[in-house]
Amino acid sequence: MRNTTDRELFMHLFFISGVQGDTCQLPGEESWHCIKVLRLSPGDTVHLTDGKGNLYEGRLTNADQRGARVEILETKPALSNHRLKLHIAIAPPKNIDRFEWFLEKATEIDIDEITPIICEHSERNSVKPSRLEKVIVSAMKQSLKTWLPILHEPIPLKSFIRQEYHGQKFIAWCDTGIEQELLAAYHKGSDATVLIGPEGDFSPLEVELATAAGFQPVSLGKSRLRTETAGIVACHTIGLLNRMK
Repeated sequence: MRNTTDRELFMHLFFISGVQGDTCQLPGEESWHCIKVLRLSPGDTVHLTDGKGNLYEGRLTNADQRGARVEILETKPALSNHRLKLHIAIAPPKNIDRFEWFLEKATEIDIDEITPIICEHSERNSVKPSRLEKVIVSAMKQSLKTWLPILHEPIPLKSFIRQEYHGQKFIAWCDTGIEQELLAAYHKGSDATVLIGPEGDFSPLEVELATAAGFQPVSLGKSRLRTETAGIVACHTIGLLNRMK
């Protein structure tokens, strides 16, 4: 999993697309939040991330709410060689608020990639990426992380499982005959891709196809979970195992 190693006790983190040279300009929404909401002034210290693991410390040089500028004082580059990858492919629930909740909490816990998948029993076949991206960015900043999870375009499950993925591959299935839990099946330190189905679960054919493609059926516990809860359980389980010594 990807964690910010040198945790800083700062209060606010701003998102920028990148830094070139020793100055940068905050995007419009970030500038408005910095100046109008937080009421920061020239000379105040700010912290920035580009969502690629880099952390910047800077000094606000002007208070333009449409494009505040920052002088970069220090850069802490990403430690890319310490990254593990967790990819959750999940069927968006009918209630989009519940999917946004999943994105927010998964970002806070630690996730690298999310792919909405369209299944035979799906209740929702489309999402609005622009709104969901904002949810992810907000959660990244709130939890003081420097890696922005990648949100992919929705894709049919049958197409998704034909792609190549590194590490372990799992399909979380509600069948009561599955004895092995993700907790026991996952190998600490491995990249992982986990399939989470819709409220009606995966169809038997989908499970058969996923298994044939190398996805290992696993249980997430004895309780019957909502789709978004199942996604969070998978994130938390893998994250916890990788934090254990």
